Amino acid sequence: MTEMVYGAVPARDGEPVLPKWWRTIDKWSLACVLMLFGVGLLLALAASPPLAEKNGFDPFHYAQRQAFFGGLALIVMVFASMMSPQLVRRLAVIGFIASFIALALLPFFGTDFGKGAVRWYSLGFASVQPSEFLKPGFVVVVAWMMAASQDVNGPPGTSWSFVLAIVIVSLLALQPDFGQACLMLFAWGVMYFVAGAPILLLLGIVALVLVAGSFAYSNSEHFARRIDGFLSPDVDPTTQLGFATNAIREGGFFGVGVGEGEVKWSLPDAHTDFIIAVAAEEYGLILVLCIIMLYATIVMRSLLRLMRERDPFIRLAGTGIVAIFAVQAMINMGVAVRLLPAKGMTLPFVSYGGSSLIAGGLALGMLFAFTRARPQGEIGDILRGHLR
Repeated sequence: MTEMVYGAVPARDGEPVLPKWWRTIDKWSLACVLMLFGVGLLLALAASPPLAEKNGFDPFHYAQRQAFFGGLALIVMVFASMMSPQLVRRLAVIGFIASFIALALLPFFGTDFGKGAVRWYSLGFASVQPSEFLKPGFVVVVAWMMAASQDVNGPPGTSWSFVLAIVIVSLLALQPDFGQACLMLFAWGVMYFVAGAPILLLLGIVALVLVAGSFAYSNSEHFARRIDGFLSPDVDPTTQLGFATNAIREGGFFGVGVGEGEVKWSLPDAHTDFIIAVAAEEYGLILVLCIIMLYATIVMRSLLRLMRERDPFIRLAGTGIVAIFAVQAMINMGVAVRLLPAKGMTLPFVSYGGSSLIAGGLALGMLFAFTRARPQGEIGDILRGHLR
């Protein structure tokens, strides 16, 4: 008898792609993503007009661009979610190689757009941030290596994945982009933990991270300035954190009203890094809690499905994507309420940004492909296969 993960759903030979996709995908998580996209458009209409006016564009220029890139992201997400895990792996490896090369060439051909960190390629009509597209590919490649290392006489995939993680973290730190570097290293650590890493080894890696952080603090003015600003007991009201903190405080429980917020006129990154401050000021704690619940629903439902998955590659890759998605959202909101140092990280599917939206759609499409219900053999059959 064939058993289905996440419920007894019989396999149907020759079933058309769309009905099969709709029958097997996690509809609750899909609905949450669509609602996050809707919230992002709503907040873009509120936050982007001041920036558009400053740059001489139409009032809703950035909102229209967010709708365009968000639509592309949803299309990418749906197409990726229709793929088999094996096809996702093959395409992710190709995408990872291309993104890695683009990341390595940033010091020579990239630009910083006046922000002090060379993270983008300027295309004239738009910009591309390679690290955003590197994340899902990195997770899949690492999961493939770790899963291969669990096979009998398999390669030392875990060691290879650690070397790869260190190389990528070093390239990101040179930009400097310590936020993305920490995110990559965290994802690797979570996947290694799920793969069965000894706790002492993980503690040793944490100690190495602390040593690296101390070195960066002593040798990077950019890193030290952000840490000092975070540790300072007083918040300068004229800084981005000061404006964001005041906006959240002014919003209270129900907000000051649609279009009545002031923080969007003061913050240059109100539509990206500090979009949650706009939400808190105009719509209050109610909308912030709704946003948190949408993220939590996607994360928890995905993890529950992955817990039942028997393929180690799918389990590891899905867990890595969930980790990056959840922690990126936590970092963005944590910075706005001054629980974390400033990182310059977007809120997935809510903040403005073409690279962030499309890469996020790709990552969630891959996650949905990994968590779709599919036939799997009885656990006894799998065990017998390993014993042969």
